[in-house]
Amino acid sequence: HGDIAANLPLRIQGLARMRALDVAEALRARVPDHPAVGEVRVAPPGFLNLYLDPAWAAGQARAIAGEGDAWPRLDLGGGSKTQVEYVSANPTGPIHVGNGRGAAIGSTLAAVLRATGHEVEEEYYINDAGQQVAIFARTLYARYQQLFGRDTEIPENGYPGEYVREIAVRLQHEHGDAYLRPEGEEPDARLGDEGIRLMVDQIREDLEAMGVTYDRWFAERSLQVEGGPYDRVLSLLREDGHVVEREGAVWFASSQLGESKDNVLIRSDGQPTYFATDIAYHYDKFIERGFDRVIDVWGADHQGHVSRVKAGVTATGGDGDALDVLLYQLVTLKRNGVVVPLSKRAGEIVTLREVVDEVGRDAARFFFLLSSAGSAMDFDLELAKRETDENPVYYVQYAHARIAGVLRNADEQGLSAEGADPSLLTHEAEQALIRKLLLLPEVLEEVVEELAPHRLPHYAQELAQSFHVFYTQCRVLGDDEALSRARLLLLEATRLTLARTLGLMGISAPERM
Repeated sequence: HGDIAANLPLRIQGLARMRALDVAEALRARVPDHPAVGEVRVAPPGFLNLYLDPAWAAGQARAIAGEGDAWPRLDLGGGSKTQVEYVSANPTGPIHVGNGRGAAIGSTLAAVLRATGHEVEEEYYINDAGQQVAIFARTLYARYQQLFGRDTEIPENGYPGEYVREIAVRLQHEHGDAYLRPEGEEPDARLGDEGIRLMVDQIREDLEAMGVTYDRWFAERSLQVEGGPYDRVLSLLREDGHVVEREGAVWFASSQLGESKDNVLIRSDGQPTYFATDIAYHYDKFIERGFDRVIDVWGADHQGHVSRVKAGVTATGGDGDALDVLLYQLVTLKRNGVVVPLSKRAGEIVTLREVVDEVGRDAARFFFLLSSAGSAMDFDLELAKRETDENPVYYVQYAHARIAGVLRNADEQGLSAEGADPSLLTHEAEQALIRKLLLLPEVLEEVVEELAPHRLPHYAQELAQSFHVFYTQCRVLGDDEALSRARLLLLEATRLTLARTLGLMGISAPERM
C-alpha cells in the first residue's frame, strides 16, 4: 500500500465493465499533478496507491510547527450546536468503573468536536426523581434512625452500602434529629433531597478527579414542574394522536412510527416511566434549547431504549436522526492478568475514584479509551502503573518528555530550529515520522464521523513508535548544524502533535519523566 491507498477501482469495476486493474490504470493516468503527490502506482487486485512527494512532506514539518497549538485547523462542524450527555449515573451511590469508561469517552468526544468547529455543551442528567430515588431516601432514613437507637431495617431492595450510613452520619452531624419522624411514618422529604445533593457533590468530585467537568448539571425534576417539558410533551403527543389508553395506563403508540410495540408513558399508579421523562428530556434538548445534534453516551444495557427514544424525538417535532447514541460495553478490572471482583462485599463496589487514586488520572483515561466503545475491555491495574514501554500511556508520555529534553539540551547549546531547512529531512525514518504526523487531521475526522475516540490512543502509540524509531536511527544534535536544525524542527512538530493528541484525551504531556 502507498501513503494513500484507494480501493475505488475494486468498487466500480462492475459499473465500468472493466477489470479492476484496468480501471486503476485508467484512473492513474487521470490523477492531476499536485505538489503533495510524488508517485502513483497500481497494485493487484486493483488498488491505486499514492506516494507523498518527499520534498513536500519534509516541508510539512515547518507547516505543523508554524501552526503551534492550533494544529491541526479543522472545521468539520461549521459552528453547529452539539450536546454531549454522558455518565448520568443515578445519584444513589458512588460512580463505578463502568461509568469511568463513559466519562472518558464522552469528555474526549466533546473535546474533539470542540476542536473541529462544533459549538459543544457537555451535560450530566441527574436522575433525581422516580422509584430508585425513593428507595434511596427510605434506605437513608433507615440508616439515620439507627443512629438514634431505633431498630430499623433497611427496606427491601434498599441500598446496603456503607456509603449510605456515612451520609446519614453526616446529616446527623449537620442537622441533629431535625429529620426524625414518629416511628412508622414516611421520611421527611428534605432528608432524601439532602442525601441526593451530597451524592451529586461526591459524583462531581470523583469526575473532576478524572478531569471531567460539565457545562450543565440537568435535574430530572425540572422536567416535571407544572407546565414544564413533561406536561408539554404529553399534550403534544395527545394532540397528534400518539397516545392510547389501555389497561389503566397511558401508552406511547410507537408502533405507528415503526417500533415493534407500544411503550408505557404513565403507569396505572399514575407515575411516569423512565421512558416518558426521557422523551421530555430530549424534547427539551432539541426543541426548547435548539441543539442541532445530540450525542448520548450510554451503557450497552440501554440498547433496547435507543430506537424508541428516537421515535419519541420524531413524534415531538425533533429529528430522530440528529440523535446519536454511543453504547459502550463493560469493563473488566484485572491485576497482573487476574480478574478483580467489582464487588468487595455486600453492597460495596470498586469505585471509579479508587481506580483513579491507584493508577492516576492519565492512565485511567488512556486505558478507558483504548478499546472501541462496542468492545468489552480489560483494565489491568498493575500494567497501568508500570513505568515501562509495556504501559501504553507511559510509552506515549515518555516520547513527549524525551523530545522536550532534547529541545532543552539544544537550547543550552544555543541551537534551535530557527532558519531550519526541512528539505534536509530525507532519511526514511524522518519521512515515516512526518507521514505519521500528517495523519492527525484524518484521525480527528474519523473520531467525529464514526464516534470513535479510541482512534486517538492508538494514533498516539503509533506516533510515539515512529518517533522512537527516528530517534534511534537519526542523531539530532550532531556535527552537521544545518541537519540538526532541520531535525529540531521535526521534533518540535512531533512534540506539538503528541501534546495535541494527549490534550484532546484529557491527558497531560509531561516535560520531564
